[in-house]
Amino acid sequence: MALTLYDFPLSGHAHRVRLFLSLNGLDADIKTVDLPAGEQHSEAFLALNPFGQVPVLTDGDVVVADSNAILVYLAKRFALAQWLPEDPLGAARVQQWLSIAAGPLTFGPCNARLRVLFGAPFDEADVTARSHALFAQMDAALTDRPFLTGDTATLADVALYSYTERVVDAGIDRSTYQHITRWLERVEALPGFTPFAPHDAA
Repeated sequence: MALTLYDFPLSGHAHRVRLFLSLNGLDADIKTVDLPAGEQHSEAFLALNPFGQVPVLTDGDVVVADSNAILVYLAKRFALAQWLPEDPLGAARVQQWLSIAAGPLTFGPCNARLRVLFGAPFDEADVTARSHALFAQMDAALTDRPFLTGDTATLADVALYSYTERVVDAGIDRSTYQHITRWLERVEALPGFTPFAPHDAA
């Protein structure tokens, strides 16, 4: 069945799905949703995702919304066990980082970008503090391992990469987190990597 990804180029949530597709050589028809024009609130799009958010993936008659859910779906759909381990501890470690991607990453780096790029009403000091708190935890986790859960890249790294890399769009300096810097370089060296374009190049 043909995959279709409903996407917006500046969305880090959408980029993490594009990145996973690219890393695994999976083809998808990319359909850009015009968020500034409000296309996400159209009847047709709300039929796919009642929350009116990108990304959304369709696989034939299957519709999956939410970027982390899409990552899990693709890993299971195409038996990509290296990205989502089957053993209980490995799966739990990945899930922990997916929860962080849905929580602290969103409330910090993601919202910091939304504030600067789209004028979202978030407090600058709050999102900046949240971003640095998250980066301190990530940097500590990466002191003894190349990737977030161990020796190989998993969905955890895909989910955390985009907003961590492009937090510079919000004017937040992450250069002091040297373990994160090297981790970003490792992710970018993975075969099939596709970058998250800066906001002025999208």
